[in-house]
Amino acid sequence: MDGTLLDKYYDDYFWERFLPEVYGARNGLDFDRARRHLFDHYRSVKRTLMWTDLDYWSETLGLDIISLKKEVSHLITPLPHVPEFLTFLKNQHKSVYLVTAAHRKSLQIKMDRVDLRHFFDRLICADELGRPKEDQGFWRELQDLIGFDCERTLFADDNLEVLNAARGHGIRHLVHMARPSSKEPRNQSDGFPSIATFSELM
Repeated sequence: MDGTLLDKYYDDYFWERFLPEVYGARNGLDFDRARRHLFDHYRSVKRTLMWTDLDYWSETLGLDIISLKKEVSHLITPLPHVPEFLTFLKNQHKSVYLVTAAHRKSLQIKMDRVDLRHFFDRLICADELGRPKEDQGFWRELQDLIGFDCERTLFADDNLEVLNAARGHGIRHLVHMARPSSKEPRNQSDGFPSIATFSELM
């Protein structure tokens, strides 16, 4: 979802700028020290379900992460051509699933701001399957849940580790989102077809 359907700038700003400012102010740390402390913690749980678990971060940092995320929710926006592409898929009578690493409470905040729910047959968070998307087991669980055909499935993501896990499971059509944040330049992948926006698939 983030960096594929929604502009990743919101998440980048929240975790890399806004949260260090708040955490530093609450704990008597300057911005650089607060940022280093948080980044060390981020790295320690990356590729685990804890990384996206808002309840985990609230408890660990002693902050109301959900309220803080809502404070900057005006930054939540779809990437270019996302509604048009989702409409195109529905008009083609395709089954469409949102499969996200986002915590369900984060998903709620984002869908309340930019409601794309009506485009999807189902919205699935990684914590529902008990594994991060980088884990091969995630894709086995997902296939058991929705019964997709690997040969006919298209999966798009901005995370190369996730795309490699999907490839390892046998998903044939994989697309790398080369510009997940509107504030960053295009980042081409050598291992997967890359697109900047979904207009390139229509």
